[in-house]
Amino acid sequence: MLSPCLLNVALHGLEEAAGVRYQTSGTRAGQVMPGSPVAIRYADDVAVLCHSQEQAGQVKARLAEWLAPRGLAFNEDKTKIVCLDEGFDTLGFNVRRYDRKLLIKPSKAAVRRLRERLAAEMRALRGGNAMAVIARLNPIIRGWAAYYRGVVSSRLFRWLDSYLFKLLYKWARWRHSNKPKFWITGRYFGKFNKFRDDHWVFGDRDSGAYLVKFSWTAIERHVQVKGAASPDDPALAEYWAKRREKVKPPLDRYTLWLLTSQHGLCPLYGDYLLSADQPPQSPRQWETWWLSVTRKAIAASYLTHHGKPGLPHDDHTRLVHASCQRASQARQRRNPEFQRATPSRLA
Repeated sequence: MLSPCLLNVALHGLEEAAGVRYQTSGTRAGQVMPGSPVAIRYADDVAVLCHSQEQAGQVKARLAEWLAPRGLAFNEDKTKIVCLDEGFDTLGFNVRRYDRKLLIKPSKAAVRRLRERLAAEMRALRGGNAMAVIARLNPIIRGWAAYYRGVVSSRLFRWLDSYLFKLLYKWARWRHSNKPKFWITGRYFGKFNKFRDDHWVFGDRDSGAYLVKFSWTAIERHVQVKGAASPDDPALAEYWAKRREKVKPPLDRYTLWLLTSQHGLCPLYGDYLLSADQPPQSPRQWETWWLSVTRKAIAASYLTHHGKPGLPHDDHTRLVHASCQRASQARQRRNPEFQRATPSRLA
């Protein structure tokens, strides 16, 4: 974490050096001025969008001159000037113009890495059961889909679902080599997610747990940050807080509805259910977020209403912190008059 932080300090002011200019007043305040280049930077990865090849050459020369006193220089093997019709890759995304329309998609290299990882995981899980497959792959699927849900990914998500189905079926055939196809599909595939009319969901018959699909993650377009707004600016704390509140975590629609209806608060103690920190910045970080925050910190709990246990998925269903839930159950053991239904964990 220290290296990106130091690079952010060293490269602060790169936008101004590249000649990026923003509107400072009027209804278009915070937007890039006409004719100005646009710079995108994450740590030491920089992409500058220019209006012509000549302007791109000028920007590169200015930045090289600006970097020299800081002891930095471009890596010429990785630095190139290309037309948007040809496209380029950055941070796992491919930016390319298709017939006058700019589209940002997951890069082919990122998709290849995901395919290789899924195939390797399935080979390693040949000795495991369905629950082991679900526990291992769900964070990977949710993390990757969450990172790429802000770009053109719908068709790719469906294709990845098809690819993963083939891996799962191959795993099941290897595990039950003496069983017929209809037995295998009947055991491992079905309508495990009752909120979706999909009868080809991989799941575990005993526990009811199931594997999520890439295509279940809704596309949420990224909203551009206004002007040179920085999360480190104390004067913009309210702006960044509201912006982060609008970022929907990669949860299913029902859980998101519960989260919204509770205003993001735990009904037992009033604390925020999810952290308000900066959203993860890579598929791996999203994967870690899902494991550390969602699966370990939140449970679906059915609260009582006038002393009667609530039914699953009705008005009594609430989201609570697992720690709050344990504390509440301890109070119940001390005071048996207050009864609650048994909660179930998120998939």
